[in-house]
Amino acid sequence: MKLSARCIRCLIDRQEEKISRIEDEGQKASYLKEVAGVIANASEEASAPYLVYEINKVYRQRFGELPDYKEEKKAFNRLMLELEPELEAEIHSGKDADEVFENALNYARTGNYIDYGAMNHVEKETLFDLLKKAKGEEVDRRAYERLREELGQAREVVYLLDNCGEIVADKLFMKVMKEQYPHIHITAMVRGMPALNDAVAQDAWEVGIAEVADILGNGNGVAGTQLNLLSAEALDAVNRADVIVSKGQGNFETLHGCGRNIYYLFLCKCDWFTKRFGMERLKGVFVNERDISVS
Repeated sequence: MKLSARCIRCLIDRQEEKISRIEDEGQKASYLKEVAGVIANASEEASAPYLVYEINKVYRQRFGELPDYKEEKKAFNRLMLELEPELEAEIHSGKDADEVFENALNYARTGNYIDYGAMNHVEKETLFDLLKKAKGEEVDRRAYERLREELGQAREVVYLLDNCGEIVADKLFMKVMKEQYPHIHITAMVRGMPALNDAVAQDAWEVGIAEVADILGNGNGVAGTQLNLLSAEALDAVNRADVIVSKGQGNFETLHGCGRNIYYLFLCKCDWFTKRFGMERLKGVFVNERDISVS
């Protein structure tokens, strides 16, 4: 997906925020110039998550290790695991299999709020409010019916995970998939290295993803799914997938335009996405790759 001027501005603004505590103005200016160079020298196809991955290399060279999100990841995994019995009960309160499936999809999409890449602050109160409304959110009927039909025929499903905390709701969605389509095999793909509060294999194991899917690291630390950087095993899983479910904005940014059978599921959390999909902030997207134009 090509970068817009708005995305480039956002990239630079976020880097400026990251170094705001550094007192040496010359050092800050020099860093931002190098950041601008990374962006200027990137290919036209470079996505924002990939550029952040490259920019982070510059940051480490100049300032040392990036802030980690270990505590945030643990806290939101614990919180969502505490909520899991209630969420599962709400999912299965649906009057039939269709409603149960739609409920699970909606909770998985709503969990995408827990994103320290797109959000300066992730508020528990906001998360609770969004979860309360999740069952009543609209789902694109065309994408929904197509996904149901294709899961009925699929054998291999790849579920691209995104953030910690969120992955508990993803587990519940995958559990419903397996209940209703017991013939499918699901591979849950996580980041191969730490990136923001994104899930890596250990996080997925800790919340019980292995109960419903095989867990596979993608071999890199891009906060998305950068096809040309995937490990051989991860790329093989993607190539063999009949259906791909892609969670989060970062996965959309790195994959949109690739032409694969991908169902994107996320909340619009920044200006580019709200404008691109004509939605209010924190409203949910559920769409198939084949139904959206490349831009």
